Amino acid sequence: MSLTKVYDAPTVFKNLNGIMNIYKPAGMKVKHVKNAILHNVTKDLNEMQVREPRKLEIPLLEPGGAANPLLRKMESIDLSDHILATGPRYQISDIRCALVAGLGRHTSGVLLFGINKGIRQSHKIQINRPLRAYHVSGRFGFATETNFPDSRITVRSDYRHVHPERMSSLAASMQASHQRKMFELCGVDLQSQAAYEIACKGLVRPADNTQPVIYGIKLIYFQRPDFTVEVHAINECEDYLAALVNEMGIELRTVAHCTAIRCIRHGHFNVENSLLRHGWNIRGVVKNMRQQQQVLEQHPHLLTQDKIELRSD
Repeated sequence: MSLTKVYDAPTVFKNLNGIMNIYKPAGMKVKHVKNAILHNVTKDLNEMQVREPRKLEIPLLEPGGAANPLLRKMESIDLSDHILATGPRYQISDIRCALVAGLGRHTSGVLLFGINKGIRQSHKIQINRPLRAYHVSGRFGFATETNFPDSRITVRSDYRHVHPERMSSLAASMQASHQRKMFELCGVDLQSQAAYEIACKGLVRPADNTQPVIYGIKLIYFQRPDFTVEVHAINECEDYLAALVNEMGIELRTVAHCTAIRCIRHGHFNVENSLLRHGWNIRGVVKNMRQQQQVLEQHPHLLTQDKIELRSD
């Protein structure tokens, strides 16, 4: 199938529907990312061939005798519809945009938006709550008030006794503890047949969006005092992940704080296909939405899936 370049803004706007996979930089709020993308998209649309001002038919009476005047109609441009009077044809408020799941200011990585008719798809993804994977980096030696490096240092401690084997063992222990907690909330014994049948049906998801659950955590990098763990979770936030780093430091008889959080995957939407900042324009957005549509076609369970939910009581 051959592709043709389109310079007609109404045609492009009509097909501007789908899911966007945006790479959010660290230190930038989600609303600023959204406004920057919509600003660039509307700017590019207004630089294309936009709709011409409407035409008006103005009746004119011409002299044709006192008893028989002539009535003619003349076409003229409706000045109230001219861009000098109305402003640019496309504005940010003309594009509907919804966030699937937010990221904190210190977090970078995969950020999903639904555009126009894609809002329905984004809502379904949000309801299904697919797993998100993070690379969480930390540093031993001192703790801070917010568990991030841009706040005041509260505690200092020695970390020379920490080894990667001990940290890997702690990560495995924390993962097992969270998995045990999920089945306890379901009201079944971890060693029972009911627990086995629940595990065969898929991931056990919380009944609401307020209960964070960790499904996997492992050490992937260790160079004292720096380390990185890979975390798979649902309903998490950056404060929860930063507190997790602090908790790991305490368990290892030292202190630690979080230096970076990077979301590498949201369901089947990977960071490799995320749209970088230099591509936040109409061409990059349309191409990215086409790629994400292929992901949804390959994995239809992202929109409709059967899931086991924890009881909310």
